[in-house]
Amino acid sequence: MGLFGTLLGFLGCAIGFPIGLFIGFYFFIYSPPQEIQEPKVRPIFELDTDILQSLIPEIPLWVKSPDYDRVGWLNQFIVDMWPFLDKAICSTIRISCEAMFAEFMEKYKVKKIEFENLTLGTLPPTIQGLKVYETNEKELVLEPSIKWAGNSSIVVSVVLLSARIRIELVDLQLFLAPRVTLKPLVPTFPCFANIAISLMEKPHVDFGFKVLGGDFMAIPGLYRLIQETIKKQVANLYHWPQVLEIPVLSPTVVTITKPVGILHVKVVRAAKLLKKDLLGLSDPYVKLFLSGDSCPTKKNVHQEEDTEPRVE
Repeated sequence: MGLFGTLLGFLGCAIGFPIGLFIGFYFFIYSPPQEIQEPKVRPIFELDTDILQSLIPEIPLWVKSPDYDRVGWLNQFIVDMWPFLDKAICSTIRISCEAMFAEFMEKYKVKKIEFENLTLGTLPPTIQGLKVYETNEKELVLEPSIKWAGNSSIVVSVVLLSARIRIELVDLQLFLAPRVTLKPLVPTFPCFANIAISLMEKPHVDFGFKVLGGDFMAIPGLYRLIQETIKKQVANLYHWPQVLEIPVLSPTVVTITKPVGILHVKVVRAAKLLKKDLLGLSDPYVKLFLSGDSCPTKKNVHQEEDTEPRVE
């Protein structure tokens, strides 16, 4: 009887443990979040030292560092333009993802992949401060501090056989400290030829990832793993000294502005020149162009009137 009871106990544990684990996981993923209470607002002089220390990372850079300027006017510009920027950015994302979706469907035999919903939300990013470097080169170096805690909603619908799977990316947060270099500066609109972008710090990325309604980012351990993976991959691509180069103007428009030497040209002979003077023959001279720049030039006119001048 004792052996039989022990076997029943092990059997019950073997069956009950997976069932309990599955039920617990289901309620953990699909249970609605608890109602969040709004914090009490108190004057800063009523806060103790520990609370003030915890608030220091949230203080804008223009408060902590005199090198950063406050750009409230630029943030207001972004707020006014955000509804239109949202549509333009989302339209670009849709177009750029069409080829990727088509390749994925052909490779994995998926019937259909499409954006069910794509919006960056109503909350625009804010620039916490802007630092401008002065250099002797023909370039403009900017270092903005960008924070975006938006209410974005990106829903991708995947039709596999007869099942439709909804994948959601919601509540995206990005904290970036990029260095933006506009170089070289040229006299052709928009007055810079390339945009070079580097991240001076590893970015903070946070988002909700839902599959079939369950938030996978709520699984213990998975959130930190994804965070570290994203930081590592982004750092390998764009963390300084790595640079993302975005060409703006055609290379043919961008010309070398710094002289690197002196070129002496001697014209030895010319033949069958047309007569351009009403009286007498032509006064020939030569024009030589190396680029589109206005460089100092020197013109020597051949003094002898001749249609076939020759220098001995």
